[in-house]
Amino acid sequence: MPILLDGNKVRDQILAELKPRVAAMTRMSRPPRLAVVLAGNDPASEIYVRNKVKACQELGIDSEKHTPPQSVSTNELLELVDSLNSRKDVDGILVQMPLPNQVDSKSILLAVSPDKDVDGFHPFNVGNLVSGNPGPHPCTPSGIMELLRRYQIPIAGRRAVVVGRSDIVGKPMALLLLHAHATVTICHSRTADLAAICRQADILVAAIGKAGLIRGDFIKPGAAVIDVGMNRLQTRAEAEALFASCQEKMAQFDRKGSLLVGDLHPLELDCAGAYTPVPGGVGPLTIAMLMSNTVASAEWRLAAAAG
Repeated sequence: MPILLDGNKVRDQILAELKPRVAAMTRMSRPPRLAVVLAGNDPASEIYVRNKVKACQELGIDSEKHTPPQSVSTNELLELVDSLNSRKDVDGILVQMPLPNQVDSKSILLAVSPDKDVDGFHPFNVGNLVSGNPGPHPCTPSGIMELLRRYQIPIAGRRAVVVGRSDIVGKPMALLLLHAHATVTICHSRTADLAAICRQADILVAAIGKAGLIRGDFIKPGAAVIDVGMNRLQTRAEAEALFASCQEKMAQFDRKGSLLVGDLHPLELDCAGAYTPVPGGVGPLTIAMLMSNTVASAEWRLAAAAG
């Protein structure tokens, strides 16, 4: 039986380790502060931000939420980000994506000061990641590295395959694995014979955003399989494509009207050595690493102020 890699368990460990660091800063000077910009009224974004603010509250991190209207302009958002950049009491700035259509998202992300970029998306921080220098790294790949480390899954000398080349997950994931001395291959939508390449992986990271794409015959026996996908099956035909042979899952779909699945086929993981479930695998780690980046930014800022 493969080992289930419990993201909730690792998240709790990370947050427990952050609590005394937050308490120490609060005693010495002030708690860390995260500013979140939520523009418009995207329902999914509102849920994500609510969870991030809740995590701040549980750790003792101060947070503030800025909610410009759906009609906000690029210039108005740039002014808001500039004001947050200039505030000494703000340690991290998070601009929740997606932004309204009329806003130049790239300009907004570039405007965030690199030392307050707790998402790790600014080109300056991407450069630090490429060169192996310290700095905030993207939260989801950083969380996966923590998961692998805490479950003592060897990385050095192993073959890793990352399916997906996004700037948020795929590319930084490959770089972090490379820095940990894995031999890394990146696959994408135009990769020829994807299954054959995946079968070479001791560590397989699926982050391409297609439900059930990675089947059992893609997985090397004993491999650690990390599922980053979050795909919602909305129609019965979509559910049947994956779960026609599983009455329990189909009954669950009929009861709920949808199912959340990853990029791995959830019924074809028997040969894996370890795997992350969806939900409850990678997802919880993203917010934990956001908190970690915020705390580290605050520590750096307070140390610099102390001279």
